[in-house]
Amino acid sequence: MSQFPLSYCPHASQVLERLQQLYDHRDPEQICAVLEVPSGTLTEFSRTHTDGYCGCPETSDRIRFWDAYLRERTSLQDDAIPSAYLSEMDQGLYGGLIGGDVRFLCDPVSGWISSMVPPILSDWGGLESLSFARSHPWFVRYQTYLDEFAAAAEGKFGISHFILISGLNFVFELVGATHTYFALTDHPDKVRRAVELGLEINTAVQQAFFERVPLLAGGTCSNMVQWIPGRIVSESVDPFHMTSLACFEQWGLANLEAIFARFDGGVLHLHANGRHLLEGVAAVRGLRAVYLADDRGFPPAFDFLAEARARLGDLPLVVSVPYDVFRKGLERSELMGGVLYRVSRVPDLETANRLMDTVRAYRGRRSPFHSV
Repeated sequence: MSQFPLSYCPHASQVLERLQQLYDHRDPEQICAVLEVPSGTLTEFSRTHTDGYCGCPETSDRIRFWDAYLRERTSLQDDAIPSAYLSEMDQGLYGGLIGGDVRFLCDPVSGWISSMVPPILSDWGGLESLSFARSHPWFVRYQTYLDEFAAAAEGKFGISHFILISGLNFVFELVGATHTYFALTDHPDKVRRAVELGLEINTAVQQAFFERVPLLAGGTCSNMVQWIPGRIVSESVDPFHMTSLACFEQWGLANLEAIFARFDGGVLHLHANGRHLLEGVAAVRGLRAVYLADDRGFPPAFDFLAEARARLGDLPLVVSVPYDVFRKGLERSELMGGVLYRVSRVPDLETANRLMDTVRAYRGRRSPFHSV
């Protein structure tokens, strides 16, 4: 893999080679690990910010936050590619482009400031009046935001793709979740029209991202999977967590495949109450990897990993796991290969780097679905 400058990750070339090997299915026994170590930047952010609604953040403030947070990790020799996640432009941008009231929410623990909109339409009568224009102030603002972040990150860290809000996710922004579910039966034509509009807007948003944010060694930085070859988008199937698999196949599958086909594929995250969708997710053309999230009231994804592998085949997986559990799995040679492990609560940098020596040498349990 070609060399390139990335000062906040001096060993990035080796990391990219390991990640490419993982996502190209070249070594079914390989594992990768991203390690969470204590952060002075997050401690300071938590001290100076309050939980809850806030004003629109200044671009310069968000650049300073990410620069400080990622610079702290320069000596950490894990499988992370340092990249900023533009959480300010996640849900709210898409709704803002068609007149939504964009609101911001601060999470002092993670350092994120996210965005969202209340439902835009009071009823379906306003749907036909909605349209997308690249001249919209929010789209102009978004492009400027990307340009400023790309300039600030150059040579130091990457910029992660950010979540799509397409399909029923987009319909939620128009009329809210409850009215969306009722409309699948009562107004299916309206839902289909809304999904078409969402596909148009999401495509434009993601194309603008790739036009302004350079690929890193031919791949996309990702808060979900760190880095993956090609122009890869990120989506969820969250609305279908409360529906049947048949509903996902009817209302979600075609939209996902359409947006993935406009790029080089996509990655998904799946919450614990959506695990009944695994077979449907596995069938999505263009899907490159799945992050299995943890949620209160459900078994951890790490404990569910063997079943997930059996149901998803050889798709690369990402799961979170506490440091003590991960370390024991390493010592006992019990960790499954073909997985990127996000390891929380690692005590310190020195412990993390010692752990990575073992990770790089580790040979995991081979997936029975890997084709030789």
